[in-house]
Amino acid sequence: MNQFSPKTLLAGLAVATALTAVSAALPAQAAELRMAWSQDATGLDPHKQTAFSSLRLLELIYEPLVRLDADLNVVPAVASSWEFSEDAKTLTFTIDTNAKFSDGAAVTSADVKASFERLLDEATSAAARSNFLSIESIDTPDDATVVFNLSTADVPILVAMATINAAVVPAAEIEAGTVGTEAIGSGPFVLESWEPNAREVLSANENWAGGDLAIDGITISVLPDETAILASLRAGQTDFALINDPLVATLVPMEANLELNRVGQLAYNVLQLNPSRPPMDNLKVRQAMSCAIDRQAIIDAALAGEGKVTGPLTMPAFAQDPSNLFCYEQDLERAKALMAEAGVDGFSAKVIAATGEPPVAASEAQVLQSQLAEIGVDLEIEMMELNVYVDTWLAGDFDMAVALNGGRPDPYPMYNRYFTKEGNLVHVSNFQDDELDSLMKQGQAETDPAKRVEIFQAFESRLAEQSPWLWLSTSYGYTAQLNTVSGFTPSPTGTLFGLVDVSVE
Repeated sequence: MNQFSPKTLLAGLAVATALTAVSAALPAQAAELRMAWSQDATGLDPHKQTAFSSLRLLELIYEPLVRLDADLNVVPAVASSWEFSEDAKTLTFTIDTNAKFSDGAAVTSADVKASFERLLDEATSAAARSNFLSIESIDTPDDATVVFNLSTADVPILVAMATINAAVVPAAEIEAGTVGTEAIGSGPFVLESWEPNAREVLSANENWAGGDLAIDGITISVLPDETAILASLRAGQTDFALINDPLVATLVPMEANLELNRVGQLAYNVLQLNPSRPPMDNLKVRQAMSCAIDRQAIIDAALAGEGKVTGPLTMPAFAQDPSNLFCYEQDLERAKALMAEAGVDGFSAKVIAATGEPPVAASEAQVLQSQLAEIGVDLEIEMMELNVYVDTWLAGDFDMAVALNGGRPDPYPMYNRYFTKEGNLVHVSNFQDDELDSLMKQGQAETDPAKRVEIFQAFESRLAEQSPWLWLSTSYGYTAQLNTVSGFTPSPTGTLFGLVDVSVE
């Protein structure tokens, strides 16, 4: 049973009508799940990946110390229990004695320590490094105990640890330099083969401490056209699929043999500006752009109405009504006045977007292009293959970027890496602000739940007012399955970890 202090509990808060249906006889029992998605992983190093497509795959292979369940509660993974000290400056984990890597080696405190030392090493370029900068030292009194000694009270570090970017990997693989080339994890599945942009073959990990699976493995086909994915489902050639396009998702319930799983996501659609580049270094120009856009119109046109207008905070425990934020309803007269005050009579810029992730990115860019033209902003849209986009995005080498960024149940691990001075992705946001930095650090150290909400809502208001990015919407996560598939529970984080409970008749 987990040992929770009040502080531990606090951290846990947190188109296709022309497709022809083809009947297919399915076997009474299926040893494997036939799955399809439209975007493949871009790499196998769990500490470095930022693309959703990579994280969804790696969450089936690796495990962090803890994970989030479908209700966003922190639950065991490699660790069987954990406890904060009363001052929230020490966090102790007990490792599940049954936890093993796929090669049969036991997961020990040495692996956990080595994994976090790798995360904190700047040379690793870990995606979530700045979420763990409070770690001063790590003690390993025995093979099953890990003690994190923190420089400050850090309640949200537990939620930060509940992500595959904080996966526990074998110390031996770190020493050998093979993390990302040999996918050896302690998760429910083993990666048997990977043909990039074609397919992955996963087998059940017989060493997984989570118990026996009802399927022997998963074969994932990469089908870039989501109408082809729907056709494959209708033909009985695919059992389960990840759907990214809301237009395709809305067609699934029309099929008698298919089921749609639909859940609101913490991830957010956003137009990221680069405030280091003129004229976006001018606050009034950024604010004018925020006033010029009609967020609901973008949802209606690009997302088929499948979304909600959002501010920066998307998690239920902290989010405030977006109408309270700066210029969240379109006001073209105010936008034009702000441009005039800035002394900017229009400008040209390039906006980048990825093909396929999300599939609505091109449509979002086109609507934004039309709306911003009303105040003299001439946008050139450049579509990029996902791996090229990710590299360009990580380098912060863009005027503007249409992005789908991941959300977390706690604001600190969600935005610390972008909007604090020590954030490891501050070169992506290209924006620093003393007040945002101070509010972030206050929210990290505060342990009172009500005070944390107050601090982070002040952070959200300041962020919207400064407008380094223009938050647009949250949307939905979709999976589709044959009615012979049962047991999958979707999550607001978008994880596919629920596949561990799937069976196929």
